[in-house]
Amino acid sequence: MGEDRETRPLPFVEVPVERISREALDGLIEEFVTRDGTDYGLQERTLEEKKRAVARQLDRGEVVILFDPESETCNIVPKDPGKTQ
Repeated sequence: MGEDRETRPLPFVEVPVERISREALDGLIEEFVTRDGTDYGLQERTLEEKKRAVARQLDRGEVVILFDPESETCNIVPKDPGKTQ
């Protein structure tokens, strides 16, 4: 039984935005918007515009920050990935 516990992946942990320093949050958002493959449509946006858009989504609760304890990384994802608009 203990063997199952050791081989199962750890669950992601939601990190409340207010628990992250402004500097760390800014760095996380910047890393997120500059990732390869991030597409913002036909109209190109500046880095600051992209960062403000993600910050607004975080403030509105549309996206959340998830921490992966296994890889020790964070990601910004839709709050309810199963929900379609």
